[in-house]
Amino acid sequence: MSDKRGFAVVTDSTADIAPDMAHEHGITVVPLSVSFGPGTLVDGTLTQPEFFERMGAAPQLPTTSQPAPGTFVEAYAKALESADAVVSVHISNRLSGTVESARQAAASFPGKVHVFDSLNLSWGLAWQVIEAARCSAEGLGVDAALERLAGVREKVKLIVGLDSLENLARGGRIGKVSAFLGSMLNLKVTLTVDREGAFQPVARSRGEKAALEHTLAWVAERMGGATRGSFAVGFAMHPGRAERLAERIRSLYQVDELVIYEAGSVICAHTGTGWGVAVLPAG
Repeated sequence: MSDKRGFAVVTDSTADIAPDMAHEHGITVVPLSVSFGPGTLVDGTLTQPEFFERMGAAPQLPTTSQPAPGTFVEAYAKALESADAVVSVHISNRLSGTVESARQAAASFPGKVHVFDSLNLSWGLAWQVIEAARCSAEGLGVDAALERLAGVREKVKLIVGLDSLENLARGGRIGKVSAFLGSMLNLKVTLTVDREGAFQPVARSRGEKAALEHTLAWVAERMGGATRGSFAVGFAMHPGRAERLAERIRSLYQVDELVIYEAGSVICAHTGTGWGVAVLPAG
């Protein structure tokens, strides 16, 4: 009999899973990269304050890039030394080419590597990755694990709040006039990820207080009457705001798990400063 695990779990750095948590759950994280001009850094090299300081001083926004298929090949080969198979869970294909790189790499391991598109990002992705790791720890087979993952993918929802539209505008994602009006009116914009894994605008709110109240109202809608669930609250700078959101969530719901996390450099390059909440109702 094999003394290997049934399957290992691989993800990418846009899941925003802290290194100690990844280690605790036996998760391999393949990093994306961020480039300031000719210099390229692996996601996670800079602390969040270092990243924002460098981005603020740069003449142009940093660019981000997915891992090369060869990087995934290396990760899969190493994982298969201690497991019979790999479940590889990644950021939505609508937001990054990462899942396609993973699929290209998986072709080198026929029948061994199973790539799963989360149709999400950050902790909308991470809750799916954690579920995969728990399935592995429980000794489930790949097919049963993928079925459980599909159930979590259906239920988990993510809202992202942006302090400014500047990064989206400078990155060419919206018109500069819209960004100018947003900053003049102190508008905070919230986005979510739709069923196809693409960003969709949710609302514009006047000021931070209104935006955070709207975020909590959105959470209540996504809970759908459920009183118990797991939550993740993220921040791109302003950790105190995330703490306040977390406290409100604890006061409103029976919390199975609540994670407060830092958004990584790749996510922050596109969002600028802001916040996020991932909601996973129980049951």
